[in-house]
Amino acid sequence: MALQVVNSAQLMCSMGMAPSALVVLPLNRVLSGNQPAANIMDHKPMLNIMPFGMCRSPANPAVAAATAAALGVLTPMPCIPATPAPWVPGAVTVLLGNQPSLDNTCKLNCMWAGVIQVVAPGQATHMIP
Repeated sequence: MALQVVNSAQLMCSMGMAPSALVVLPLNRVLSGNQPAANIMDHKPMLNIMPFGMCRSPANPAVAAATAAALGVLTPMPCIPATPAPWVPGAVTVLLGNQPSLDNTCKLNCMWAGVIQVVAPGQATHMIP
């Protein structure tokens, strides 16, 4: 069984250079491990998903421009997450705010070709079937 993801969970992007923490607002009024529990709709850039340090994705326009200016040498630029779609697949067995819960097996795609995953769910006692 997977673990419920909560506020302050550690995330990592495949194109980022540093981990980040998930921010979950207490809108669903559900706590897990004394932290607000997340659902798949907690994917908004700069609200729920914070930057991952520097981005090294050539699909990111800022990285592409800096790389072109450096004559083709990959030049990382500051990460600005671009996550328009919800986390997938979500835990449909447990609904929070009428949306599937977020568990530690879910993934989130960034428009700049990165895949964001949960490294540490923020709590270790509540599991989702």
